[in-house]
Amino acid sequence: MTLTVALESPLAPDLDLLFARHVEAMHSDTPPESIHMLPREDLAVPGIDFLVLRDGQGTAVAMGAIKRIDATHGELKSMHVLAERRGEGLSRAMLSALVAQARARGFRRLSLETGVQPSFQAARALYAKWGFTECGPFEGYGPDPNSLFMTLAL
Repeated sequence: MTLTVALESPLAPDLDLLFARHVEAMHSDTPPESIHMLPREDLAVPGIDFLVLRDGQGTAVAMGAIKRIDATHGELKSMHVLAERRGEGLSRAMLSALVAQARARGFRRLSLETGVQPSFQAARALYAKWGFTECGPFEGYGPDPNSLFMTLAL
């Protein structure tokens, strides 16, 4: 399977499906006060690297972003893989690209917030397999019973 990953604008029209699915998934079982995803427009600002994973036909099948917290710390944001393409290793490929981008930016730590609900179990397992460990809330977050915070030393 041929895959490409590149920095792109989150505002590109061919990403509408990915964003619609991401928003739907976040609202499906997470209380509104515990949804910490950034609006699409807020991903198109300096300090955020937005990556898109495309298949051999050029179809956008996954996305993710890294938000700069400071010179050494980044936050993983908006990682999503189309549901019908899950099980193909795309989550691993997307996470690998995001970690590589964080390293290229010179970050020494990459952190994330994810849900505690069963629908986030696969994501939590993937992050743990990559070496992310649980941590407390970081930059801009407070305690949230619906959130799990994880970090990875790069």
